[in-house]
Amino acid sequence: MTKRIKIVTVGGGSSYTPELVEGFIKRYHELPVGELWLVDIEAGKEKLEIVGNLAKRMIEKAGLPIDVHLTLDRREALKDADFVTTQFRVGLLDARAKDERIPLKYGVLGQETNGPGGLFKGLRTIPVILDICKDMEELCPNAWLINFTNPAGMVTEAVLRYSNIKKVVGLCNVPIGMEMGIAKLLDVDHSRIRIDFAGLNHMVYGIDVYVDGESVKDKVMDLLTDPDNSSFVKNIDGLGWEPAFIKALNVLTCPYHMYYYKTQDMIEKDRKNAELEGTRAEVVQQLENELFELYKDPNLAIKPPQLEKRGGAYYSDAAVRLITSIYTDKQDIQPVNTRNNGAIASIPDDSAVEVSCIITKDGPKPIAVGDLPVVVRGLVQQIKSFERVSAEAAVTGDYNKAVLALAINPLTPSDTIAKEIVDEMLAAHQEHLPQFFKKVEA
Repeated sequence: MTKRIKIVTVGGGSSYTPELVEGFIKRYHELPVGELWLVDIEAGKEKLEIVGNLAKRMIEKAGLPIDVHLTLDRREALKDADFVTTQFRVGLLDARAKDERIPLKYGVLGQETNGPGGLFKGLRTIPVILDICKDMEELCPNAWLINFTNPAGMVTEAVLRYSNIKKVVGLCNVPIGMEMGIAKLLDVDHSRIRIDFAGLNHMVYGIDVYVDGESVKDKVMDLLTDPDNSSFVKNIDGLGWEPAFIKALNVLTCPYHMYYYKTQDMIEKDRKNAELEGTRAEVVQQLENELFELYKDPNLAIKPPQLEKRGGAYYSDAAVRLITSIYTDKQDIQPVNTRNNGAIASIPDDSAVEVSCIITKDGPKPIAVGDLPVVVRGLVQQIKSFERVSAEAAVTGDYNKAVLALAINPLTPSDTIAKEIVDEMLAAHQEHLPQFFKKVEA
């Protein structure tokens, strides 16, 4: 009899969980999940119960023998797990709203995974992830850690550097969103598209694009000079690229590149949005409230279509596709965050990169791309420096390193502004950053 798989989702009360459950249902024939443990903390208990009950209804409707367990006891859940997925937000959306609002006061972009917002989300998240890793080493040493928690690249970097967990993969829905967007642009089925991805999380480029194995990059680059075709992710409105810029760049950008190549435009846009409708976190909070009202309906037994507005479209496709490919040793190609191992020549071998990999039972095997094109290499290296120093600051609680990390980031105009932002954000997030406020022993 096939072994039934045990999957643990930390952050099980997330509004994204129905996406994941839908993915497990769709792929049950390849991935025989026996137990799904949804774990959350006391503050997320109500949401965990609402989402957990919806998950049970979805599985019952599908007629599958998957047992769903809801718990606030992470250690109980982790025992003998095969896969552990992480999708949590330390400080919830209130913390994200601070990450978005405070930098704007200094004329700096406030965004969940870029600049000061990315730094502080990393500082809050990394110690928690490393705690989970410690529990996994003890309770499920053979399990795979599949991390969706942002900033996914920085988190993967920290796990590789500061834990003993080697079976870790970071995952993001941006590459699959780009594939879907290009498929739509070319009016072909997604299964026929392949993009060679290389770079970092939210700083990934498409080096080449294929339909049925034939390169169609030139055609795609032409299509991308049309402003209507420039953004593929729901939560970032495309402003359109200058045709001269995109033609000369000659690689596919991801939507998050807008923050680096159109910084001033994006700051203005975010300022206006924050004044008119609230920050993205506040908009998402409203969406979440509506989603949880829907989830409560005892007659609802499917993932509601409104979830796509949340910005996480295709996320379960990416997640469950990855887990299935590891489990079945499928050896297909997927873009993930993993140890570089020489795939990108200009990034250290021991660093996390986002790159197309062959997915095997032993995990992702990065496909060597050699050096990144010179037009993007410097920016990628700068962001990697930022991630490395940020991860170190998160682990050590070193204030100076936090200031340095933010000053390195290209979205920060000066070291002085970096220090001012770090000071205000440390005070705002003190509750979730104990490592920076340890009592100095005499």
